[in-house]
Parts: sequence; C-alpha cells; structure tokens
Amino acid sequence: MRAVLLTIKIKNFMNSLNIKSSFARYATGTFGLILVAIGVALSIKSDLGTAPISCPPYVVSLAGHFQIGAFTIGTVGQYTMLMHLIFIVLQILLLRSRFKLEHLMQIPAAIVFGLLTDASIWAFSWISAGTYAMQLLLMALSIVITALGISLEVKGNAWMLAGEMTDAAIADFMGIKFRNAKIGFDIFLVVAAAAIAWFCFGNVLGNGEENVIREGTVMSALLTGLCMKFTDKAADWMIPESVKKYL
Repeated sequence: MRAVLLTIKIKNFMNSLNIKSSFARYATGTFGLILVAIGVALSIKSDLGTAPISCPPYVVSLAGHFQIGAFTIGTVGQYTMLMHLIFIVLQILLLRSRFKLEHLMQIPAAIVFGLLTDASIWAFSWISAGTYAMQLLLMALSIVITALGISLEVKGNAWMLAGEMTDAAIADFMGIKFRNAKIGFDIFLVVAAAAIAWFCFGNVLGNGEENVIREGTVMSALLTGLCMKFTDKAADWMIPESVKKYL
C-alpha cells in the first residue's frame, strides 16, 4: 500500500514539474517571439529594409489585400502566417516520413508570431525616422532586439518558427551545412521579394514610398547572428534562476 502511495506521489510530482517546465519554456519562448516581432516593426519603421525572412510578407502587404474564402489577408502579420504555412508544406515535401508530428507546433507558432508582428507594427506606428541617423539607429535597435529574441527562443526551446525549421530541412535534404542553407534561402527570399516588388510596382526595392530591400536588409542578414554571441549571455542573465531550473 505504501509503495502504491509513493508511486502516486512520484507521478504527481513529475506531472507538476512537467507543467511548470512547459509554462517556463513557453513563457520564455513567447517573450522571445515578442522581441522578434518588435524587431520586425522597428526595421519597417527604419525604412532601410527588413530582415530577409520579413521581405516577402512586407512587400506583398504593400501590394494590397486578397480574399481566401471568408478571410481577408492584408497585414504584414497575416502574410507572415501564410508564408510560414507554405514553409511547413515545403518541409513536409522535403522530409516526407521524417517530418515529425511535433513539428506541427510550427502552426500555432506562426499564428502567435503573426499576431505579435501586427501588434508591434501598430504599437510603433507613431515612430517617424526623419533623418538617416535615426534610420540607422532604428535598424541597429531592430537587429539587437531581434537577436535577443532569438536567444530567448532558443533557451525556451518551445515555439518552433518555420523559417529556421525550413533552413534545417533544406540542409538535411541537400546534405549541406545549416549555415549555407540559411544563406541560400535568405538570398532566395530577398530575390523573391524583389521580383514581387518589380512585378507590382516596377521597383525592386519596394513600392516607391516604403523600402522593403535596402542596406538594412544586408545589415540584418550579416549582423543578427554576430549579435547573438552577446545576446545569448544577456538572455541567460535576464531569465530568473527560479525559471531556469525548469528550462
């Protein structure tokens, strides 16, 4: 009887740990997503171009809205959700039987990230970069905040964003390094955004008033990973010890 009671207590204790661990991981990861979304919003406000992963949804949002059944899609966040869903389909095609059920967590992650992106763009709609120095400052803040957000996502190990997962799937399918797959896919996304901009506006950089691709796009592609060498330590410092033990 005592053995049974002990077993029940152990199971209850482990279940409580799992709940606390899940909460800690998703809370940390969600905070990371919020920061990445803020980074996207600040890069848009800088008007120096956005990160490669944000170029396609941003340029398509400038082209206007379109209808899918009863749903109207038109914001950067909504197009980001749609793009991530397309990425997941691409992963399934590349990985086939190696695509795991847990990878479908990318779907709620895409929805959450899309909503956070739209919320961040709305929250920072009051910002206006009047000078080139201000534009550079906004882009620098965007890069640092994005890097910190990604560092927190990694430490949370909860949400899975489709961009990085697609890079990993391409690397696995082609038998190349993850870094090379990411560089190649980032270039593809920028080229695709430029092609869409040219088709819609006759201008590869944007719609003539707002710039999707500029020097900020290159800065983001080159410097975000470098910044993570420092933001990884900052993220570790930001997470309370009471939370770290459950990560």
